[in-house]
Amino acid sequence: MVSLEQEIGELLRAKKLSLATVESATGGLIAWMITTVPGSSDYFKGSIVSYSNQVKIKLAGVKLETLEKHGAVSPQVAGEMAAGGKKALGADICVSDTGIAGPGGETPDKPAGLFYIGLAHGRNTMSQKHLFRGDREENRQSAAIAALSWLRDYLACLK
Repeated sequence: MVSLEQEIGELLRAKKLSLATVESATGGLIAWMITTVPGSSDYFKGSIVSYSNQVKIKLAGVKLETLEKHGAVSPQVAGEMAAGGKKALGADICVSDTGIAGPGGETPDKPAGLFYIGLAHGRNTMSQKHLFRGDREENRQSAAIAALSWLRDYLACLK
């Protein structure tokens, strides 16, 4: 059986596209999963783990105004992380995540388990909202799988 990461690698190779990631709450888990595939250096450019807002701004291209207006866990920040990572790492496609893995860190309108995943390709930047109900590690795993599943589906639909 072909893994999700292998499927993504095959699609990236077939479409001659490169990939990067910008991760916050998953802490590099998405990149780790991608690089478990032998030969992933053919299409994987690299990753930025932007756990702090300063790194989001300095390396991932997130605007201070966006962080102040919407907060780090928002669809706007996820989109800016993906677009900024695509540019910074010179990739065709970039996937990002920002979220509250828990326990703790939640606010009344942003519960633990809330994640936003971003995807940038060409001039398009998109985001998805997810709410997971596991413990910290389960939420991180779920977010990484959700990001990779969305990436696979997106790549499968590209002409």
